[in-house]
Amino acid sequence: MFYYVLKYVILGPLLRVLFRPRIEGLEHIPADGAAIVAGNHLSFSDHFLMPAILKRRITFLAKAEYFTGPGIKGRLTAAFFRSAGQIPVDRSGKEAGKAAIREGLGVLGKGELLGIYPEGTRSPDGRLYKGKVGVAVMALTAGVPVVPCAMVGTFEIQPPGQVLPKIKRVTIRFGEPLDFSRYEGMENEKAVLRAVTDEIMYEILALSGQQYVDEYAVKVKAAQEDGAKGRRMPRLRR
Repeated sequence: MFYYVLKYVILGPLLRVLFRPRIEGLEHIPADGAAIVAGNHLSFSDHFLMPAILKRRITFLAKAEYFTGPGIKGRLTAAFFRSAGQIPVDRSGKEAGKAAIREGLGVLGKGELLGIYPEGTRSPDGRLYKGKVGVAVMALTAGVPVVPCAMVGTFEIQPPGQVLPKIKRVTIRFGEPLDFSRYEGMENEKAVLRAVTDEIMYEILALSGQQYVDEYAVKVKAAQEDGAKGRRMPRLRR
């Protein structure tokens, strides 16, 4: 119930007024039935802007850290994500991917829309990074279409590390649903999963116009963090 109050009464109207999103291809979202909406991930704002403009409810798999943050801010963030129907997923450990797939299939099994960011994390620099194959596993296992989505301009309004977004117009584009029924029963084939994921990422790239990087964003972020730590290390006196 609170999801719809948030969407139609509180947050949705506010976001539409502030960011005046240009919406393209909304007709590609199925009117009913299960489907995956796979998009690029540039900003924390993505979590709110896309759901705000969709007619149907969409559930995202959100990182568990959003539900376990400390202090008042952490509690408010956790309350918001729970009220919005988002599902926490622990992204650490070997079983993390399996847990995310299990939760996602549960949403699709109920005939609902599932939102996924195949990159697995926010882009550190506005470029589009290599997609993880979990989106392909879910699409083939559930036998559902994948609607590619591109958020354009959200990196500029709220890049990583910026708390409050700038008030600036953004664009949200949806592409035609991708049908992968030709791969039915092949959800355990690694080459097929990679091919399906790459096709999804190519369509997102065509919609967003980003520069593509054939590397996982999480690895790039880890390298950047290690480099930053190295620069902060004090030099030993001889």
